[in-house]
Amino acid sequence: MMNAYCIILAGWSSNSKYALLGAIRSASQIISYEVYLGLLLIPIFFFSESINYTAVVLHQKVDSFVFLLPPTVIIFFITILAETNTTPFDLPEAEAEIVAGYNVEYSGIVFSLFFLAEYNNIFLSCSYLSLFFFGNFSDCLLSEIFFFFKLLVLVFFFILIRAILPRYRYDQLMTIG
Repeated sequence: MMNAYCIILAGWSSNSKYALLGAIRSASQIISYEVYLGLLLIPIFFFSESINYTAVVLHQKVDSFVFLLPPTVIIFFITILAETNTTPFDLPEAEAEIVAGYNVEYSGIVFSLFFLAEYNNIFLSCSYLSLFFFGNFSDCLLSEIFFFFKLLVLVFFFILIRAILPRYRYDQLMTIG
């Protein structure tokens, strides 16, 4: 939720009506898909009988949730694609439109900080996906290496989808939501 506030403040503080319009579009996209992220966590917490991350991961030693809840994994992945504003859902940053997003008036180090934050959000979302659905690790150093391997595979899948899929129109995005 803090993501939406930061984007709106970034659009407003650039003192451009186009940046503010792009920020409002981006914030509406983030807020609408955060509801689905919260709803998709309910079956995970139900099956693991806890809302503790450690208990959710330790519950997956027997059976991973990727095999138990495959539609939830797919919908969760699509939702984090929309949440992180990546290519099929990167409408606030569309270069072909007049409104290029909340960062239209920024350049230099501030512009690069926006994109570093975006890629940090991708890594964080992929780590949640890895923990919630591809858990099952033990208490050794090999488990951390395996976690980072899963994380890199998921980030590579993000980049692959970014290269393959076209962008939706804004009305199509909200209809999907």
